[in-house]
Amino acid sequence: MRYIPFGEEKQKVSEIVLGLMRIGPGKTTTKSLSVPEVEYLLDTAYDCGINMLDNADVYANGACEEKLGEVYAARPDLRKKFFLQTKCGIRKDPGITYFDFSRDYILESVDKSLRRMQTDHIDSLLLHRPDALMEPDEIAEAFEILKASGKVLHFGLSNCTPMMIERLKKVLTVPVAADQIQLSAAFTPIIDGGINFNTQTDAGIMRDGGGILEYCAMNGIAVQAWSALQYGFFGGVYLGSDKYPDLNRVIDRIAEEHNVTNTAVALAWILRIPVSMQAVIGTTKPQRVRDSAEAASFTLTRREWYEIYMAAGNILP
Repeated sequence: MRYIPFGEEKQKVSEIVLGLMRIGPGKTTTKSLSVPEVEYLLDTAYDCGINMLDNADVYANGACEEKLGEVYAARPDLRKKFFLQTKCGIRKDPGITYFDFSRDYILESVDKSLRRMQTDHIDSLLLHRPDALMEPDEIAEAFEILKASGKVLHFGLSNCTPMMIERLKKVLTVPVAADQIQLSAAFTPIIDGGINFNTQTDAGIMRDGGGILEYCAMNGIAVQAWSALQYGFFGGVYLGSDKYPDLNRVIDRIAEEHNVTNTAVALAWILRIPVSMQAVIGTTKPQRVRDSAEAASFTLTRREWYEIYMAAGNILP
């Protein structure tokens, strides 16, 4: 496993992050993992060198945080082994879901997350999706209160553009440690715009607000790729999908050449991008965790990276 420095303390966190969105009941099943099943999942991740977890208050309406709390109660050693990240800001009221980065809602959300996860602090808190009505001064005040109280150690954002981050940085007294963004070999808008800069093609449209990868690299902000194996907006996993025959053919060949799984190659494609990059995986299967961890055991060549990029249907200018 490889590690990147995270936040102002430069704490070493793994390039592969175990996401916990599916340990609670979801859209396709009302069954959540048992406490022993989650314990085994976390033990497997740790044995593979993964030392960071990603959760959110909105996952299964809090049930994923609650399940992790039950695991921590049964196995306190697991809390000490992992760097814990969760997110807040997506608000679900009767009949409507919306975004809320107000001071009071952030503080209230953190207190609820701490209770659900049965812990006294969160290592990293991300604001989940941009709130068009965000007041930077309110966010700054909330972060200062949480930092001073020891409830949150690091802070970051999710799906935010460079200008959104710059606006917040004008008033924040704590660094922005991470920006969590959708990225996979089958979903590449944040790459396409740069490669196709100044061309009269749809691929040349800067959908990320203008160079989010470059911005994060210059400012020491970790980029966390979510939906790292999916296409579209939760369209499904592209590995093995008949929607991407050329992409799968190339990935499978490269996997055979490196003696790893196709999952490892797909994630290694993300990790090859030269920024402080992390790939968030959402599997609940221990073997998939092992396969994913292999992504940090080798590095794709430049030729292999571009071959995968173009096999997904992209054309270089």
